[in-house]
Formats: sequence, C-alpha cells, structure tokens
Amino acid sequence: MSTAKKKPPVTSRPKQKEQVNKKALIWIGVAFGVIVVTMALLLAFNV
Repeated sequence: MSTAKKKPPVTSRPKQKEQVNKKALIWIGVAFGVIVVTMALLLAFNV
C-alpha cells in the first residue's frame, strides 16, 4: 500500500515586505521638529 506524498502546507499569506514602522517615524519627526523650533527660538532671542 503506497502513501500519497503530502504537499507542503500553503501559507495563508505570502511573505510581506518589511514594513516601515510608522510610529517610529512620527516620533523621530516630532523630536526633530522640537529641536528645530527650539534652535529657532534661541537664535531669535539671541540666547
């Protein structure tokens, strides 16, 4: 009696490309904006 060859399991979704971490980009943008605003204020008030 021969056994049928099993097919490899089919994954429900294909491999995803690496996704950009949006929260990290937002935090980096906010931090950069705060630094730019702070530097602009310091320059404006000649501190």
